[in-house]
Amino acid sequence: MVKTGPDGRPQAVLRGGREWLIGAEPVRWFERVNWWEAERRMPKGLSRVDVEVWQIQARLGRNRQSALTTMEIVRDGLGGGWRLREAVADAA
Repeated sequence: MVKTGPDGRPQAVLRGGREWLIGAEPVRWFERVNWWEAERRMPKGLSRVDVEVWQIQARLGRNRQSALTTMEIVRDGLGGGWRLREAVADAA
C-alpha cells in the first residue's frame, strides 16, 4: 500500500506491516507496457499503454538513523493500485 500526498507523490509505503517514510526526493518516469505478452488484444477502453513508475528512497518509520532503502513502485493504470517491483537496502 502506498500513501500519496495531494499532488500524487508517494509519501509512505506500508510493507510487511511496517511503514516506510520517504527520505529523499522521489523520481518518476513512464514505461511502455507490453500488453501483448499477457493479452491477445489490447484491453478494451485502454487508451494508455504506459505505466507510471516511481523510484523512492525510504527509511523505516520516523527513525532518521534508519538506513535508506531504494524501492521501485508501479502504479496500476486501470485500478489505480500500486505494486512493489523492487526493493534494495542501501549499504551504510
